[in-house]
Amino acid sequence: MSFIPRASKKLKNRMVLTDTNLLLFITIAVFLAMYCCAILFLGRGFTKPQAFFNILNENASLIILSCGMSVVMISGGIDISVGQVTALVCMACAVNLDFQNGTVFTSMLIALGIGLAFGAVQGFLVAYLEIQPFIVTLAGLFFAKGMTTIINASQFNVENEQFKALKSTEVNVPLMGSYNKLGEYIPAYVEIGVLVAVFIVIALFCALKWTKLGRNFYAVGGNNQSANMLGINVKLTKFMSHLICGLCAGIGGYVYFLHVGSGSPSHAAGAEMNAIASSIIGGTMLTGGVGNIAGTFFGVLSLSTIKNIVASLGLDEAWWTNITVAAMLCIFLLVQSVILARKNKNKK
Repeated sequence: MSFIPRASKKLKNRMVLTDTNLLLFITIAVFLAMYCCAILFLGRGFTKPQAFFNILNENASLIILSCGMSVVMISGGIDISVGQVTALVCMACAVNLDFQNGTVFTSMLIALGIGLAFGAVQGFLVAYLEIQPFIVTLAGLFFAKGMTTIINASQFNVENEQFKALKSTEVNVPLMGSYNKLGEYIPAYVEIGVLVAVFIVIALFCALKWTKLGRNFYAVGGNNQSANMLGINVKLTKFMSHLICGLCAGIGGYVYFLHVGSGSPSHAAGAEMNAIASSIIGGTMLTGGVGNIAGTFFGVLSLSTIKNIVASLGLDEAWWTNITVAAMLCIFLLVQSVILARKNKNKK
């Protein structure tokens, strides 16, 4: 007799829609709705698979930066230095390739080293010295900005042949091409940075869902004291979240470098705000403890799609894009507030 209630209770628990999954479904639904509207009202250009792949090509670095940002936000922190770290990576790698006889391999090591250095230092200050993450990463932003200018204050294109060959590499996507007006078949393609971004998304998604460290991020972001009582090393967990974010900033910076092919102090301006916005749209809560890397991926796509829609409508002025993004953020923050209020009510 006791087996039936127990089984029904397990089934009921499986059917419960968690906050993370609910926000993920909302994000995916919003992206699909916006893309369908773009197809219906803004011409057939959006129906071509290459239009979607172009979104990935243009935002591969942002996807990586947003994934790292989501990890930090899930653990209850934030990192506003990632945009300027991206610019520093671009400049350092460009100088290494053009003025120091560097190779693609050495430039990659520089990018990873810069990202890990920022992640380790900022993570130590936040986790072990208990300084507010906003203050620490704000200092990191200014430091990276200053270092970028010290390395080189002007913009220039990289002329290293090995790098240019890597930059021009295109990966064809089978069966996704289209025919132009002359009847010629044009294969669909993605840049090599997209493959890196997809790998990062899958790796972090699996890490957050199925590893102990991933579960610790959610626990620490949900409640520090409870996590500490459960035997979780809160300081190490916070440190690791910033280290992962720094690593993503280094990788994302190099992917951005591959896309633009130049060094400039103004590169990736505002990328940290776009990463935060993408994470929020993707369902990552600013209060911590709730988020999903898959949602962040669709958050980046949603953010880019709405920008493309605004541009297609002829509203090329920057303020229209900013107003639209602000409206999206307000809507998603409102949804998060409702979910948080429901969560607190259930606790009572």
